[in-house]
Parts: sequence; C-alpha cells; structure tokens
Amino acid sequence: MLKLAPLGGLGEIGLNMMAIEYDGAIIVIDAGLMFPEDYMLGVDCVIPDMDYIREHRDRVGAILLTHAHEDHIGALPYLLRDVNAPVHATRFTLGIVRHKLEEHGLLANATLNTVAPGEVLALDPFRIEFIRVNHSVVDGVGLSIDTPAGRIVHTGDFKITHTHMCGMATDVNRFARLGQEGVLALLSDSTNVEKPGYTVSDRDIGETLKGIIDRSRGRVLVALFASSIARIQQIVDIARETNRKIVINGRSLDVTVSIAREMGYLQLETALEIDIDEVNHYPENEVVIITTGSQGEPMSALARMASGIHKQIKIRKGDTVILSSKFIPGNEKAIAKIINNLYRRGADVMYEKISEIHVSGHAFQEELKLMIHLTRPRYFIPIHGEYRHLVLHARLAESMGIPRHNVLLAENGQEILFDEEGGRLGERIGTGRVMVDGKGIGDVGRSILKERRALSEEGFVAVTLAFDEETGTIVYGPEIVSRGFVFMTETGHLLDDAICVVLEVVEDVPPDVPNRLERIRNRIQADLRRYFTFTIKRRPVILPFVLEV
Repeated sequence: MLKLAPLGGLGEIGLNMMAIEYDGAIIVIDAGLMFPEDYMLGVDCVIPDMDYIREHRDRVGAILLTHAHEDHIGALPYLLRDVNAPVHATRFTLGIVRHKLEEHGLLANATLNTVAPGEVLALDPFRIEFIRVNHSVVDGVGLSIDTPAGRIVHTGDFKITHTHMCGMATDVNRFARLGQEGVLALLSDSTNVEKPGYTVSDRDIGETLKGIIDRSRGRVLVALFASSIARIQQIVDIARETNRKIVINGRSLDVTVSIAREMGYLQLETALEIDIDEVNHYPENEVVIITTGSQGEPMSALARMASGIHKQIKIRKGDTVILSSKFIPGNEKAIAKIINNLYRRGADVMYEKISEIHVSGHAFQEELKLMIHLTRPRYFIPIHGEYRHLVLHARLAESMGIPRHNVLLAENGQEILFDEEGGRLGERIGTGRVMVDGKGIGDVGRSILKERRALSEEGFVAVTLAFDEETGTIVYGPEIVSRGFVFMTETGHLLDDAICVVLEVVEDVPPDVPNRLERIRNRIQADLRRYFTFTIKRRPVILPFVLEV
C-alpha cells in the first residue's frame, strides 16, 4: 500500500509538509512554517505537529525540499533536531537552508545533498525526479515520485508563463512526457485557483517598474520579499539602464542577495552597488534602495523608515516607494499604517491596489487546467491552500474530466491510500499546529493564548498581602498595583475601594479556618472580579499574592 500523510498545508497557507510511505520506507516533502495569526499573541512562528514523523524517524530515508520559501523550509531546523535524515534540494534552496541551520547550531550534523532539475534520486522503493518549475523564488522544483503502486507528481509551488526570469521556466515538456508515461496521482498547488486566466507576465511587471523609476525625480525605494531574486534582478537591470546606484538594505535581504550572487543567480556588479552610509553622497535621482518590509513587519527597514527611526535613511518629499509584493491576508492593517506614514513624510507610494507592480508565483486557473491536461492523472489531490481553495481546485479538476470519485479532497491528518483497489481516503493521524515562542517549542497552547488575550484586553490587578504565621494578623498590605487597567492618578479611589474589598475578605475568613490562605486567595479573586465588573464594567486578571511570614 502507498500512503500519503499530509501534516500541513492542506487547509491553510503555510506549514507545508507531507510524508509519503511505502513498505515501511518514508520520504518527507517540505517542512514549512506559517507566521502567527492575530490571536497568537507573542508567538514567533507556527510549525506542523511532527509527532508522526518522530514516531517513525528510523524509517525516514530523505527530506525533499521544493524551494526556499519559509512556508516550505522554515520548520526544517525543528525537524532535524529529532530526525537525522539527509536533505535533498537545489543549490539556492540549500544555500538558504545552510544559513538557517547555522543560526540554529545544526549545520555541523546535517547531511545536505544538492540536486539539479532533471536529476533522479534512487531511494528504494522510490525513484524521485526533480522537475524545474517557475515560481517567485529561483531554483524551484516539482517532483515525480515513482513507487511500486504508481507515479505521484507533486507540482510544488508553480506557475506557467511564456516570459520568465533567470531562465526558470516550468518544464512543461517533462510534465507532458510524464503524462504520456502514466501518472497515478497529481498533487497540485491550489493557492490561486480563485483567479481566472493566466498570471501576469514578469516582463510586463518589469516595464511597469521601469516606467515608475523613469518618472521619479527623487530616490526610489523598492520593498519586496528577500527571496524575490528575479524581481531584484529586474530592479538592478533598471537601475543600470537609468544610471542609478543600488543600495541593499535589510538583514534577510543581505543574506539572500549574497547567496544568489555567489551562485550566479543575481548579476550585480560591485561598481553598481553602494553602501547605505554613502546614500546621501549621491544626487537623489541617482539612487535605488532595495529593502525589506513589504508586509508591514514592525521592525523591518521600511517600517523604521516610515516611522522616522531608521539611522541612515530619512523619507522625504520627492521619494517614491514601491511595495512590489502581494498583501498577505492578515497584514493589511500593518501595511496600511506604513503606507500612511510614508505619505505623511512626503513620499509617493505605489502598491498593488493602484499599480501593476507585482506578479504572483502561483498558477491561475488556466495554468492549473494546463497542468492537469499535461499530466493526465488518474487521481487528483489538491494541495497548498485553505479549504475553499482545495474545494474549488477539486471542482476545476472535475471540469477537466477527472471523475468525481477520483478527486481526493483531503485535509491535514487525512491519510490518502493507494493499493490494488485504487485510491481512497483513509484514517486520520495526529496532526496540528505547534507554536514557537522564543526558545520554547509547543509550550504555548490555547490556555496560554487565552490568558495573553485577557491580559492584552483588560490588563491585570495584583494584590500583595502578608500575614504573621503565628497570629494570623496582617503584617504587610494589602497593596494593589494595576497595569493596563486604569490610570492610577485619575481613578485612585477605585483601587482604594478595592483595598477595602480585600480587607472585608480577610475579616470574613478567621485565622483558625483550615487552608486559610487558599480561601483568601480565591475570595479575593472572586470578590474583586465582581467589584470591578459592577463599578467599571471591566474584567482585569486578578493576581493575589498571599503569604505567611
């Protein structure tokens, strides 16, 4: 039996991770993270629950990475801590992975193997071929996985366009030949299934960017994803044509640009680039600054520029700022805040809602149809998307002639099985989301998030009270301190009256009562909660510190 176990990415954007198993052997495709949603206060990132992989770690023969985006490689350091399996990926992807593992102190013990598009990896009982695909990051690949039960084709993140950057065209001919040879199941990227037609041409975006930069009479600042090497190359080429110097600003951008230049994916000559400290030594119409922060990240270079706290670059009248990226859902407010601040400082801001300055790396409907037509799969499995994307992609596959019972609509944790009886959905396995906060992995759950939300919305009130151990009389307090609740100076009477509530509790619980301190703590919490609800209609977190000395 051939078993596919999606551990992330089916029902959300991010967390992409899938295990493929046959006769006890397992390969893992991608290990991605997702960035925290609004309710995940204080959380740094979210990774898939990998317990299934850990339980079978001795059977994992390889980890295959399709490309270098965080939603496909971000959880790899957490996986490699427990699973000592070799990693196979293309040159640029491994370049980013090496840097990531070095930061986590895991590089020395990791086995990293470089593969090239067209290369075949024999890993009994699997035969894996890496297929070039065009995406918004260089060196992306899809996978053809031959198994004794049949061939699985995994598209990775892809698009099909007649114009492409850096020679990274999707190898439609290879996908077509695979279709002729026979494909058991196609696993296809569903992200943009809601978009009709084809993706916009990279060449068209380049013409739009060139027009904006040509018209600008001041400095031009372009904010984009650090991994967008093809877009960075476009900006570099435009700067060269318009006699402008390039400034690279942003930590993650410095890393990816350095790796891309070293590997030959980015052509940026030394004479064209200047250091950020030199930016004020050149006329304003001779500078292009490429930076990070297109998603409104609070400490990004662009956010600091918009707030006026960037050390070297101060936004001024005449600057043109281009946000060359899609607004990721959930980031709209943060991005809008930055745009407003940039306008306040006199800049002109160009973004996707008012100008065609970004092209998606994910296939639109006609390209998704073409992938199905090329591969001619017996079974179709939509992957990489929220549940509505998976449903719409499943319907699209049915419209292409795939029988409904051969369209397997699965979510995270839903096994997909293939044997002599055909393909079907199997049992569910344990999966979910694990939150990473600082060095803590999985130690923040729903209860902690609920507490953080309460603290963020209502604040807290701390009561300190000490009793003499022998007499049971108060020797310190009650002292009440609040944070995030009320202004001490304006509503001092409120807390003064709260002290009276605490003293009444103490009077009601005589010294000879068993478990007196615990009873007092519980009563203080309950009575103060009622008091604040009645007087001010607020429910702060009550923290009673009651002890004996």
